[in-house]
Amino acid sequence: MKQLFSLTLSGLIIFIGFTNKDTVLDLIQEGGAIAGFVSILFVAVLVFFPIIPYPVLAGILGSVAGVVNGTLISLIGILIGTTLMFYLSRYGFQSWSQRLLSKYPKAKEYERYFEKNAFLGILFLRILPVIPSPIVNIITGMSRVNFLIFSSATLLGKLPAIVTFTIAGSIFEGNRLLSISIYGVYFLIIVAAASMHFYKKKSSLIIPSEKQVNT
Repeated sequence: MKQLFSLTLSGLIIFIGFTNKDTVLDLIQEGGAIAGFVSILFVAVLVFFPIIPYPVLAGILGSVAGVVNGTLISLIGILIGTTLMFYLSRYGFQSWSQRLLSKYPKAKEYERYFEKNAFLGILFLRILPVIPSPIVNIITGMSRVNFLIFSSATLLGKLPAIVTFTIAGSIFEGNRLLSISIYGVYFLIIVAAASMHFYKKKSSLIIPSEKQVNT
């Protein structure tokens, strides 16, 4: 029964978002109270299925609603979407989640972050998305991570990207070069940080310890 409900809910969310993408984007760009509500739901849908890249939507929200309101809309939408995926993974799609995780061997490596310090582990993976965000939602949903820890680390970790994309979108019409530069600099920072992270991990596996050298 749980799996049927979870499957129906997930399918409905994806179907509505995919088939009404253009209509939803038009409503968002019109602005107003309805646009805010629709925007929140659409951000939540993107957690399940990236119909459009989130940076694009965040930029639209920044342009239409402003930096503060655009950021709040994104935070609320992300909280709703990640919460649904968290509980669906924990109570609805456990067998499916296990099969999905088996396709991402590296995801298992990051489980130790959650065992040592769930908050810092989730925060790190939200700020530096070295594995897909939905996989993080699934791992935490299937683990014993407390929901409050999951949600607070998620929101805090997502905040830098949300603010960056929203600001870039809010100034796009007035200064497109600066807006594009903000996007570019942010992505360069993320790529550089991710590269350093993987380089350090690779080096730690290749370089033998002092004890091993002496023996």
